[in-house]
Amino acid sequence: MNKPSILVVEDDKPIRKLITTTLETQGYKYHTAETGAASILEAVSSPPDLMILDLGLPDMDGVEIIRKIRSWSNLPIIVVSARSEDRDKIDALDAGADDYLTKPFSVEELLARLRVSLRRIRNDSDKLLKDASVFHNGSLKIDYAAGCVWVEEEEVHLTPSEYKLLCLLAKNAGKVLTHNYILHEIWGSHTYDIPALRVFMATLRKKIEKPSQSKIIQTHIGVGYRMLQVGDETR
Repeated sequence: MNKPSILVVEDDKPIRKLITTTLETQGYKYHTAETGAASILEAVSSPPDLMILDLGLPDMDGVEIIRKIRSWSNLPIIVVSARSEDRDKIDALDAGADDYLTKPFSVEELLARLRVSLRRIRNDSDKLLKDASVFHNGSLKIDYAAGCVWVEEEEVHLTPSEYKLLCLLAKNAGKVLTHNYILHEIWGSHTYDIPALRVFMATLRKKIEKPSQSKIIQTHIGVGYRMLQVGDETR
């Protein structure tokens, strides 16, 4: 099976070389761009399967690139940036990035994040060929049509807010969702605050995460949450 094509957008030559060499050793095809303008041109003229994007480019901020691409494409975007503040991560993820990796990074973690994003693409494609009314992730099962949830074949009773939260995470499995995004999607812009969201998330976790199982919902402190796909290699 052909390996996916990756667009690497990075103006720092040593880091660009590190990323492309890593991709090459794993058999991935890749293209490179050193500016924001060139990255958008590449994304349009030779659409990749995934983009690895640095935020600090010479001609354009990476968040602006994400917004431009999101206006016409669902291309998965993994940000790799030296910016480590929560605000920077939140801005990029709110703009539409799928994941955020802070420099310096290990090539093993980059490849793991890459596999997770590419697997999500395949899962999304598979869902189009299957009955989209039922979601499976390990022992978790959601029947959207019936509005029912099961864990280890036992039905779990959720409140309306807990169910909405679970469905939002499930439909974006593998992707980091920021606090602001979740609040807007579930309750509107200003109905609930982040402490209230944490309470709802804690009660949801108690119901769907069994002590004998690996955690299915991952907390990104100060940023948001991600539903892990069973078998994810990321921490």
